[in-house]
Amino acid sequence: QVQLEESGGGLVQAGGSLRLSCAASGNIFSIAAMGWDRQAPGKQRELAATITSGGTTNYADSVKGRFTISRDNAKNTVYLQMNSLKPEDTAVYYCSARITKRSGYTNNYWGQGTQVTVSS
Repeated sequence: QVQLEESGGGLVQAGGSLRLSCAASGNIFSIAAMGWDRQAPGKQRELAATITSGGTTNYADSVKGRFTISRDNAKNTVYLQMNSLKPEDTAVYYCSARITKRSGYTNNYWGQGTQVTVSS
């Protein structure tokens, strides 16, 4: 079994910062890409940022220049540093990881989500 556990969400004023963390645990042989999706109220889930095992990053245009994704491969953990937050960043943030189990089975996994609320 594989678990992804997010932490670091909360309430912040516009212009502030938050750092999200997500640790993967369980039956893990290797992790390829990791990332963060977000879903705002009444909107579809969208990709915010991704990072490969080699450290190549990709960002949605809406967060580029304000958010930074990073990972610690030794800890199976991915981070999202969010700066200059705007009310439109308010959403539930989900971490994701493409994980290969020791059996060789590979699939995409998501955490339960953490709420980020930005007040104006």
